[in-house]
Amino acid sequence: MRTYLLAILLALAAPLAAHAQSADLVLCDRVAADPSDPDKPADVKGVAEVAASDVATAIRFCKQAAPSSRRAMFALGRAYAANRQTAEAIAAWRKAADKGSSAAMVELGVLYGTGAGVAKDEAQARKLFEKAAQAGNPRGVSNLAALGSAGGAARADPAQARALLGKAAETNAEAQYQLGLMLSEGTGSAQDDVAARALFEKAAAQNHPGALERMGAFAQEGRGGAKDKDAAKAYYERAAALGDEDAKKALERLRCPYAIKDKQGKLVTTLCF
Repeated sequence: MRTYLLAILLALAAPLAAHAQSADLVLCDRVAADPSDPDKPADVKGVAEVAASDVATAIRFCKQAAPSSRRAMFALGRAYAANRQTAEAIAAWRKAADKGSSAAMVELGVLYGTGAGVAKDEAQARKLFEKAAQAGNPRGVSNLAALGSAGGAARADPAQARALLGKAAETNAEAQYQLGLMLSEGTGSAQDDVAARALFEKAAAQNHPGALERMGAFAQEGRGGAKDKDAAKAYYERAAALGDEDAKKALERLRCPYAIKDKQGKLVTTLCF
Protein backbone atom coordinates (compact mmCIF):
# COMPACT_ATOMS: atom_id res chain seq x y z
CA MET A 1 0.00 0.00 0.00
CA ARG A 2 2.83 2.39 0.93
CA THR A 3 4.57 1.67 -2.36
CA TYR A 4 1.36 2.43 -4.25
CA LEU A 5 0.87 5.76 -2.44
CA LEU A 6 4.49 6.70 -3.03
CA ALA A 7 4.09 6.04 -6.74
CA ILE A 8 1.03 8.31 -6.84
CA LEU A 9 2.86 11.11 -4.99
CA LEU A 10 5.85 10.88 -7.34
CA ALA A 11 3.57 10.96 -10.36
CA LEU A 12 1.90 14.11 -9.04
CA ALA A 13 5.20 15.73 -8.10
CA ALA A 14 6.73 15.35 -11.57
CA PRO A 15 4.35 17.73 -13.39
CA LEU A 16 4.57 20.16 -10.47
CA ALA A 17 8.36 20.23 -10.77
CA ALA A 18 8.10 20.78 -14.53
CA HIS A 19 5.61 23.59 -13.93
CA ALA A 20 7.98 25.20 -11.39
CA GLN A 21 10.83 25.06 -13.92
CA SER A 22 8.56 26.59 -16.55
CA ALA A 23 7.60 29.36 -14.14
CA ASP A 24 11.30 30.10 -13.52
CA LEU A 25 11.89 30.49 -17.26
CA VAL A 26 8.81 32.69 -17.65
CA LEU A 27 10.05 35.02 -14.91
CA CYS A 28 13.59 34.94 -16.31
CA ASP A 29 12.25 35.92 -19.76
CA ARG A 30 10.13 38.70 -18.30
CA VAL A 31 13.04 40.57 -16.72
CA ALA A 32 16.13 39.49 -18.70
CA ALA A 33 15.30 38.12 -22.17
CA ASP A 34 17.13 39.85 -25.02
CA PRO A 35 14.75 41.15 -27.75
CA SER A 36 17.33 40.20 -30.41
CA ASP A 37 17.94 36.64 -29.15
CA PRO A 38 16.93 34.22 -31.94
CA ASP A 39 16.10 31.63 -29.25
CA LYS A 40 13.43 33.91 -27.79
CA PRO A 41 9.84 32.84 -28.51
CA ALA A 42 7.78 35.33 -30.50
CA ASP A 43 5.43 35.97 -27.58
CA VAL A 44 8.30 37.07 -25.30
CA LYS A 45 8.95 40.80 -25.68
CA GLY A 46 12.32 40.99 -23.94
CA VAL A 47 14.09 44.03 -22.49
CA ALA A 48 16.83 46.15 -24.05
CA GLU A 49 18.66 46.20 -20.72
CA VAL A 50 18.12 44.41 -17.41
CA ALA A 51 16.82 47.08 -15.04
CA ALA A 52 18.78 47.60 -11.82
CA SER A 53 15.63 46.89 -9.82
CA ASP A 54 15.23 43.53 -11.62
CA VAL A 55 18.82 42.25 -11.38
CA ALA A 56 18.33 40.15 -8.23
CA THR A 57 15.11 38.64 -9.61
CA ALA A 58 16.76 37.92 -12.95
CA ILE A 59 19.77 36.21 -11.38
CA ARG A 60 17.56 34.11 -9.10
CA PHE A 61 15.11 32.80 -11.69
CA CYS A 62 17.46 32.63 -14.68
CA LYS A 63 19.93 30.62 -12.57
CA GLN A 64 17.15 28.16 -11.67
CA ALA A 65 16.04 27.83 -15.29
CA ALA A 66 19.56 27.80 -16.81
CA PRO A 67 20.43 24.08 -16.40
CA SER A 68 17.72 23.09 -18.86
CA SER A 69 17.56 26.22 -21.05
CA ARG A 70 20.40 27.83 -23.00
CA ARG A 71 18.18 30.91 -23.41
CA ALA A 72 18.01 31.25 -19.64
CA MET A 73 21.76 30.70 -19.36
CA PHE A 74 22.33 33.53 -21.83
CA ALA A 75 19.87 35.75 -19.95
CA LEU A 76 21.69 34.91 -16.71
CA GLY A 77 24.84 36.30 -18.30
CA ARG A 78 22.95 39.50 -19.13
CA ALA A 79 21.79 39.79 -15.52
CA TYR A 80 25.34 39.31 -14.23
CA ALA A 81 26.65 41.89 -16.72
CA ALA A 82 24.01 44.38 -15.57
CA ASN A 83 25.22 43.77 -12.01
CA ARG A 84 28.85 44.39 -13.07
CA GLN A 85 29.76 40.76 -12.36
CA THR A 86 31.84 40.42 -15.51
CA ALA A 87 33.53 37.11 -14.68
CA GLU A 88 30.18 35.47 -13.88
CA ALA A 89 28.63 36.92 -17.06
CA ILE A 90 31.46 35.53 -19.20
CA ALA A 91 31.15 32.10 -17.56
CA ALA A 92 27.39 32.01 -18.20
CA TRP A 93 27.81 33.10 -21.83
CA ARG A 94 30.49 30.46 -22.41
CA LYS A 95 28.13 27.78 -21.14
CA ALA A 96 25.27 29.12 -23.28
CA ALA A 97 27.53 29.33 -26.35
CA ASP A 98 28.69 25.75 -25.79
CA LYS A 99 25.01 24.75 -25.87
CA GLY A 100 24.57 26.56 -29.20
CA SER A 101 23.31 30.01 -28.17
CA SER A 102 24.25 32.32 -31.04
CA ALA A 103 23.33 35.35 -28.90
CA ALA A 104 25.94 34.29 -26.34
CA MET A 105 28.49 33.85 -29.12
CA VAL A 106 27.88 37.44 -30.19
CA GLU A 107 28.30 38.79 -26.66
CA LEU A 108 31.54 36.88 -26.22
CA GLY A 109 32.70 38.11 -29.62
CA VAL A 110 32.06 41.71 -28.57
CA LEU A 111 34.12 41.16 -25.41
CA TYR A 112 37.03 39.71 -27.38
CA GLY A 113 36.76 42.42 -30.02
CA THR A 114 36.89 45.21 -27.44
CA GLY A 115 39.07 43.57 -24.80
CA ALA A 116 36.42 44.06 -22.11
CA GLY A 117 36.94 41.54 -19.31
CA VAL A 118 39.20 39.35 -21.50
CA ALA A 119 42.41 39.82 -23.46
CA LYS A 120 41.63 41.50 -26.77
CA ASP A 121 41.63 38.92 -29.54
CA GLU A 122 40.12 39.97 -32.87
CA ALA A 123 40.74 36.55 -34.40
CA GLN A 124 38.66 34.93 -31.65
CA ALA A 125 36.00 37.63 -32.01
CA ARG A 126 35.79 36.95 -35.73
CA LYS A 127 35.53 33.19 -35.13
CA LEU A 128 32.61 33.72 -32.72
CA PHE A 129 30.84 36.17 -35.05
CA GLU A 130 31.27 33.74 -37.95
CA LYS A 131 29.77 30.90 -35.93
CA ALA A 132 26.83 33.10 -34.87
CA ALA A 133 26.37 34.31 -38.45
CA GLN A 134 26.32 30.76 -39.76
CA ALA A 135 23.56 30.04 -37.23
CA GLY A 136 21.59 32.91 -38.79
CA ASN A 137 22.09 35.49 -36.02
CA PRO A 138 21.74 38.98 -37.58
CA ARG A 139 24.02 40.62 -35.00
CA GLY A 140 26.66 38.00 -35.73
CA VAL A 141 26.45 38.89 -39.41
CA SER A 142 26.58 42.66 -38.93
CA ASN A 143 29.39 42.48 -36.37
CA LEU A 144 31.38 40.22 -38.67
CA ALA A 145 30.99 42.76 -41.46
CA ALA A 146 31.95 45.64 -39.14
CA LEU A 147 35.02 43.74 -37.92
CA GLY A 148 36.03 43.07 -41.51
CA SER A 149 35.72 46.74 -42.47
CA ALA A 150 38.19 47.63 -39.72
CA GLY A 151 40.97 45.91 -41.65
CA GLY A 152 44.03 44.29 -40.11
CA ALA A 153 44.76 40.60 -39.59
CA ALA A 154 41.17 39.83 -38.73
CA ARG A 155 39.76 41.38 -41.92
CA ALA A 156 36.74 39.37 -43.10
CA ASP A 157 36.26 38.25 -46.69
CA PRO A 158 34.07 41.08 -48.12
CA ALA A 159 32.28 38.76 -50.53
CA GLN A 160 31.47 36.33 -47.71
CA ALA A 161 30.35 39.14 -45.41
CA ARG A 162 28.14 40.51 -48.18
CA ALA A 163 26.55 37.11 -48.76
CA LEU A 164 25.87 36.64 -45.04
CA LEU A 165 24.45 40.15 -44.76
CA GLY A 166 22.16 39.45 -47.71
CA LYS A 167 20.43 36.71 -45.71
CA ALA A 168 20.13 38.72 -42.52
CA ALA A 169 18.99 41.86 -44.37
CA GLU A 170 15.67 40.21 -45.14
CA THR A 171 14.50 40.99 -41.61
CA ASN A 172 17.22 42.87 -39.68
CA ALA A 173 17.69 46.67 -39.79
CA GLU A 174 21.36 46.58 -38.76
CA ALA A 175 22.13 44.06 -41.50
CA GLN A 176 20.23 46.22 -44.03
CA TYR A 177 22.33 49.21 -42.99
CA GLN A 178 25.63 47.32 -43.11
CA LEU A 179 24.85 45.81 -46.51
CA GLY A 180 23.77 49.24 -47.75
CA LEU A 181 27.15 50.63 -46.76
CA MET A 182 28.94 47.85 -48.62
CA LEU A 183 26.85 48.44 -51.73
CA SER A 184 27.31 52.22 -51.58
CA GLU A 185 31.09 51.83 -51.24
CA GLY A 186 31.45 48.99 -53.74
CA THR A 187 32.90 46.65 -51.10
CA GLY A 188 32.80 43.00 -52.14
CA SER A 189 31.54 43.72 -55.67
CA ALA A 190 30.32 46.58 -57.86
CA GLN A 191 28.95 49.77 -56.33
CA ASP A 192 25.14 50.01 -56.51
CA ASP A 193 23.63 53.23 -55.17
CA VAL A 194 20.08 52.27 -56.12
CA ALA A 195 20.19 49.02 -54.14
CA ALA A 196 22.02 50.75 -51.28
CA ARG A 197 19.36 53.44 -51.06
CA ALA A 198 16.60 50.82 -51.00
CA LEU A 199 18.29 49.07 -48.07
CA PHE A 200 18.87 52.33 -46.19
CA GLU A 201 15.21 53.17 -46.71
CA LYS A 202 14.12 49.83 -45.20
CA ALA A 203 16.35 50.29 -42.17
CA ALA A 204 15.33 53.94 -41.81
CA ALA A 205 11.69 52.87 -41.65
CA GLN A 206 12.71 50.95 -38.51
CA ASN A 207 14.35 54.09 -37.05
CA HIS A 208 17.94 52.94 -37.52
CA PRO A 209 19.97 56.15 -36.83
CA GLY A 210 22.78 55.41 -39.29
CA ALA A 211 20.36 54.49 -42.06
CA LEU A 212 18.35 57.67 -41.46
CA GLU A 213 21.55 59.71 -41.78
CA ARG A 214 22.51 57.89 -44.99
CA MET A 215 19.02 58.43 -46.43
CA GLY A 216 19.45 62.13 -45.69
CA ALA A 217 22.77 62.19 -47.56
CA PHE A 218 21.43 60.20 -50.50
CA ALA A 219 18.33 62.42 -50.77
CA GLN A 220 20.46 65.56 -50.49
CA GLU A 221 22.87 64.41 -53.21
CA GLY A 222 20.37 62.57 -55.39
CA ARG A 223 22.31 59.32 -55.08
CA GLY A 224 20.41 56.23 -56.17
CA GLY A 225 17.18 58.18 -56.65
CA ALA A 226 15.51 61.57 -56.58
CA LYS A 227 17.20 64.65 -55.11
CA ASP A 228 15.01 66.12 -52.38
CA LYS A 229 16.40 68.68 -49.92
CA ASP A 230 13.25 68.73 -47.80
CA ALA A 231 13.29 64.95 -47.43
CA ALA A 232 17.02 65.08 -46.64
CA LYS A 233 16.42 67.54 -43.83
CA ALA A 234 13.60 65.40 -42.42
CA TYR A 235 15.82 62.30 -42.41
CA TYR A 236 18.67 64.21 -40.76
CA GLU A 237 16.32 65.53 -38.08
CA ARG A 238 15.06 62.05 -37.25
CA ALA A 239 18.60 60.68 -37.08
CA ALA A 240 19.80 63.61 -34.96
CA ALA A 241 16.92 63.08 -32.54
CA LEU A 242 18.24 59.53 -32.06
CA GLY A 243 21.71 60.86 -31.29
CA ASP A 244 23.49 60.46 -34.64
CA GLU A 245 26.40 62.93 -34.64
CA ASP A 246 26.89 62.91 -38.43
CA ALA A 247 23.25 63.88 -38.87
CA LYS A 248 23.66 66.76 -36.40
CA LYS A 249 26.63 68.05 -38.41
CA ALA A 250 24.70 67.69 -41.66
CA LEU A 251 21.84 69.76 -40.22
CA GLU A 252 24.30 72.44 -39.20
CA ARG A 253 25.72 72.50 -42.73
CA LEU A 254 22.22 72.89 -44.12
CA ARG A 255 21.56 75.75 -41.71
CA CYS A 256 24.89 77.45 -42.43
CA PRO A 257 25.73 76.55 -46.04
CA TYR A 258 28.08 79.43 -46.85
CA ALA A 259 31.61 79.58 -45.45
CA ILE A 260 33.67 82.79 -45.53
CA LYS A 261 37.43 82.21 -45.51
CA ASP A 262 40.50 84.48 -45.34
CA LYS A 263 43.32 84.62 -47.89
CA GLN A 264 45.01 81.64 -46.28
CA GLY A 265 41.84 79.58 -46.68
CA LYS A 266 41.03 79.57 -42.97
CA LEU A 267 37.39 79.68 -41.96
CA VAL A 268 36.38 83.12 -40.69
CA THR A 269 32.65 82.66 -40.31
CA THR A 270 29.60 81.01 -41.80
CA LEU A 271 26.38 82.49 -43.12
CA CYS A 272 23.37 80.82 -41.55
CA PHE A 273 19.64 80.86 -42.21
